[in-house]
Amino acid sequence: MAEINPNQHRLIVPDESQPAAVELSAEGAKRVASLDIFRGLTVALMVLVDDAGGEWPMIGHAPWNGCNLADFVMPFFLFIVGMAIPLALKRVPNKTKAVKKVILRTLKLLFWGLLLQGGYSHAPDKLTYGVDMKRIRLCGILQRIAFAYLIVALVEIFTKDSRANDMKDESPPGTFSIFRLYCWHWVVAAWILIIYLAVLYGTYVPDWQFTIHNKDSPDYGKVFTVACGVRGKLDPPCNAVGYVDRTILGTDHMYERPAWRRSTPCTSISPYQGPLREDSPSWCHGPFEPEGILSSISAVLSTLIGVHFGHVLILWKNHSSRLKQWSSLGVALLVLGLTLHFTHAIPLNKQLYTLSYVCVTSGAATLVFCAFYVLVDVVNVKLLFLPLEWIGRNAMFVYVMAAAGIFAGFINGWYYEDPRNTMVYWIKKHVFVGVWQSERVGILLYVLFAEILFWAVVAGILDYHGIYWKL
Repeated sequence: MAEINPNQHRLIVPDESQPAAVELSAEGAKRVASLDIFRGLTVALMVLVDDAGGEWPMIGHAPWNGCNLADFVMPFFLFIVGMAIPLALKRVPNKTKAVKKVILRTLKLLFWGLLLQGGYSHAPDKLTYGVDMKRIRLCGILQRIAFAYLIVALVEIFTKDSRANDMKDESPPGTFSIFRLYCWHWVVAAWILIIYLAVLYGTYVPDWQFTIHNKDSPDYGKVFTVACGVRGKLDPPCNAVGYVDRTILGTDHMYERPAWRRSTPCTSISPYQGPLREDSPSWCHGPFEPEGILSSISAVLSTLIGVHFGHVLILWKNHSSRLKQWSSLGVALLVLGLTLHFTHAIPLNKQLYTLSYVCVTSGAATLVFCAFYVLVDVVNVKLLFLPLEWIGRNAMFVYVMAAAGIFAGFINGWYYEDPRNTMVYWIKKHVFVGVWQSERVGILLYVLFAEILFWAVVAGILDYHGIYWKL
């Protein structure tokens, strides 16, 4: 619902995602632009990896173990959501009102997450929009964000020490006392980690079956069996993450095009997307939910780490103290995660959302945010990052229009004679691919300029007029 701010005469749509840059002191309001820029970068990365990752596998999701550019997007989202939580909730001192706001926003995120599960199918001979409710994908990006936001926001509301409110007018806590001040956050994090690791390594995974429902597939109607009968495996077919999702969600409600289809056992042109090998194992044909139940429980850790950085932003008032707190924890997380991965203790894996993945991506988010904070909020170099700031201020709008493909899908609905004769296809072919004589370079430039920069300018125009789409 929109409202007019009488002090600014600007159209404002209420949202808890935007107070990531709000007042930090009683003396006056100061907007931390680096938070908007970091959020804008995350949305821009999502558009880039979704629309150019097919041509550039190194920026798409890793087929299984490893960490490519696309694998940083979800943790970055969760990190910035976590960082915004203490900033937003400190303005709502009443716990009952705060809980109502959190539940309402969670329901809004879930609604949009399920709504955007519908999509456009633009095959050469047909153009359809919709989703079969019998096989709707129940999980997704917004659903995971909603779950993490709900858990962490409730932890913030019910475990917040009253001393934390008093600290804003006193000297900041010591380097380690902030962990004691918010000890319950870390107790919750420890229990989440214990539950995740216990289920991941302790669950027995039996054999499983699935049926191919895609009518365009030559294997339509075929039933595949995957042999497992193991415990504690982290390979694609027999991990506990997939087993939990198959048991609770059912294979009909999971993602049908998992990244593992680009792995060497599945396709001969790995790491590119291509037809499955004739001798590929049965699991290559199966579904896997990258935003599933067990991995979403682990993903809450990324949001809890973000909350800690929000607490630092509130309690410390000078740049050097904030940067010291942020960078020290960020480097520690990065070192721990890389150590776990390269010692083969726990591999980096986005699909499973492993502990090493949490540490590496959270550490990377920390260092990227620190770089933005120094450049934008300390050195005041803002002009260079204006497009990202515009996207960050209207993140939900750009996500729906660009990342979710709603606008492109609408434009593709209008064609001349052949469904391929659309404005989007013509621009790609003649303005970008044709000029550069390269499909890969043309697609990359199309995404950068015709999608990311275009929507940044649109978001900038909306920002100029004070129009924001918030939840």
